[in-house]
Amino acid sequence: MGVCTAIALSACSSDFLETTPTSSTATPTVFATTSNVKMAVNGLAYLMKSQHAAFSQGYCGENRIRSVFYEYASQEFRYNAIASGWASIMNGDYYTRTTTNYTKYPWAYYYEIIANANSIVANVDAAAGEESERQFLKAQALTFRAYCYSKLLELYTPRWQDTNNGSASGIVLRLDESTGPMPLSTVAQCYAQVYKDLDDAINNFKASGKDRNAAEYWLTNINVAYAIYARTALNRQDYSTALSMAKSAREGYPLMSNAEYETGFSKKTSEWLFGSYDGDTENNWYWTFGTQFACNGYYSQATEYGAGAIEKELTDRMPINDVRMKCFLTIDKFAGLDLYKGKGTVQNSDGTIKKDVPHMNLTYGYMESDEAWSIADAYINSRTPSGLAKAYQSGYYHLGAQLKFWAIGTPGVEPLCFIRSSEMVLIEAEANYFLKNEEDAQASLVELNATSGRNPAYTCTKTGDALFQEIVDYRELELWGEGFNWYDLKRWNRGFNRLSFANGGNCHPATATEVAANSSNWTWSIPESETNYNTDIK
Repeated sequence: MGVCTAIALSACSSDFLETTPTSSTATPTVFATTSNVKMAVNGLAYLMKSQHAAFSQGYCGENRIRSVFYEYASQEFRYNAIASGWASIMNGDYYTRTTTNYTKYPWAYYYEIIANANSIVANVDAAAGEESERQFLKAQALTFRAYCYSKLLELYTPRWQDTNNGSASGIVLRLDESTGPMPLSTVAQCYAQVYKDLDDAINNFKASGKDRNAAEYWLTNINVAYAIYARTALNRQDYSTALSMAKSAREGYPLMSNAEYETGFSKKTSEWLFGSYDGDTENNWYWTFGTQFACNGYYSQATEYGAGAIEKELTDRMPINDVRMKCFLTIDKFAGLDLYKGKGTVQNSDGTIKKDVPHMNLTYGYMESDEAWSIADAYINSRTPSGLAKAYQSGYYHLGAQLKFWAIGTPGVEPLCFIRSSEMVLIEAEANYFLKNEEDAQASLVELNATSGRNPAYTCTKTGDALFQEIVDYRELELWGEGFNWYDLKRWNRGFNRLSFANGGNCHPATATEVAANSSNWTWSIPESETNYNTDIK
């Protein structure tokens, strides 16, 4: 809903934050000093990883947005063990069901952060403290607000090219502390406001001369503002702006080494511009991203669900010596076995031998024969980062199973990265492609893939459609599981066809479906809870 429920005020808690609603603290007290405002800004970050119990226990900010809204309905994410029950979400059947939590949650969640950011922006100028501190805090709040509006535009409005140059209806553009009815702004007006927020944020960051503590990646700084600007401009097909902002965003955030890449995305690296904190003292327990999607989190350790797998058709196109391919149990790891047609043996618990067992279950994709299972087990053992629990201890190894996300504590403690500098390199490649600077686009791919060390032998001389497909493939591989593919397909106006095991893929039959690019199933409807309350929405 487009109204504020409570401003987030935080107090120190070991490594991160706790929040207190304003119902217990008068607004003048909350914003009386820059020290208090700083706690309110920290509260914005806390909301991005908090459990929103009004919906259900699994709704915990960005981790829910990433999984359900950007990965489940994508082309390259596989979650076969739950596919039959979640097929409606994964196949895009819920976009127009305006009364479900799926439709309501992103709207309510992002507007809650926006409302709190609005209060900070409206009141920080009067806070007692140094002017530079007020400028920095306002810049941070504006950046949070811009992030939330950019996500709402992705979810609840059509792709830019379908908006008649932005004249289509967009979202509610609430910029103050008002709570009454408000009409929808146009898509163009919404993008213009995100640009303005980020321009104002960047100017205030510069004027303040301040930066966040290097360890506090859950807070915004000028690099985060540039990065959100680059993303938003790419979505709006404003490629010159996207290019310049992406370059600025990654200054001081070099691409991580292969050694860092293989530590399991379980701690901050040189690439992390923005993310959410997670630690034993701030544990959301069974509702964290790591609980379900870390390969050594609770789900993969105690159940047959696994932790998500990558699309086989994508990895079939990629060179097997690429460091990113090491993060997945792909078919090349089973050299000598025909997983789709071959058969092997299983030793039962009573010691008897069962012969002619398929190497792989062709509905769920887990290894059935001893031969296939042993190969998978040996590979999983070899890939476990030092000091972390082995992945998939339940014994279920799925084809394409990911070894990218690792928990650092139980049941799934894992920090979550929202923006990396690798994404900015890919934005540069794509922007240059559409600006017809193909040599520069090629150079960006070489920087990402060869110069970084991910694949030192990589070269790129492709042009035209082949170059664009190369950008698409490496964007999918590099950013797999990080919450991009669904919206990438939407903005590219590209449909997809998930292939079942029977057709040579690795998708459960319930989600082995084709979705056309011109399908209406790419835009979430504004929830009824908003339209009932906000009578200015026609």
